[in-house]
Amino acid sequence: MTRRFLHAAMVATALVAGTAFVVAPTLTEAHGYKAGSVEIGHPWSRATPAGAKVAGGFLKLHNEGTEADRLVSVASDIADTVEIHEMAMAADGTASMHRLDNGVEIPAGATVELKPGSFHIMFIGLKKPLVEGEKFEGTLTFEKAGTVKVEFAIEAMGKGGADHGAHQGH
Repeated sequence: MTRRFLHAAMVATALVAGTAFVVAPTLTEAHGYKAGSVEIGHPWSRATPAGAKVAGGFLKLHNEGTEADRLVSVASDIADTVEIHEMAMAADGTASMHRLDNGVEIPAGATVELKPGSFHIMFIGLKKPLVEGEKFEGTLTFEKAGTVKVEFAIEAMGKGGADHGAHQGH
């Protein structure tokens, strides 16, 4: 009897797992978007304290195409200015951040992640605090793939990565 029960449980688990696998959402269905050959995965930002003037934006870009593309600009009504930035560590251990005037290249077949401590989007001159659990709209423009509207999910203030307090002077 125990053996039959175990076998039935394994079959039921396999069926449920198989069904879940078949109906699992694709990247574009699970808070993802697509522009041309570029898949955009999970745009997000951190909640900000009252009075904060800047916030970072993060996402993954995967180029399914045979040619490189480039994220050239980002726009959103939540801030006065939106820029693409890069944070890099120098050999002496100091961090530097600067605006990327030419955007971020996404090589053919590659994934580029805009994340804390690396490439990221800066929302400068926030018009209101970003509140965890809410979303805001943005528009990404690619050199070849064109323009796509996305929603940034606002996640917990302490979500991992570098602090953007260094941008307070913007």
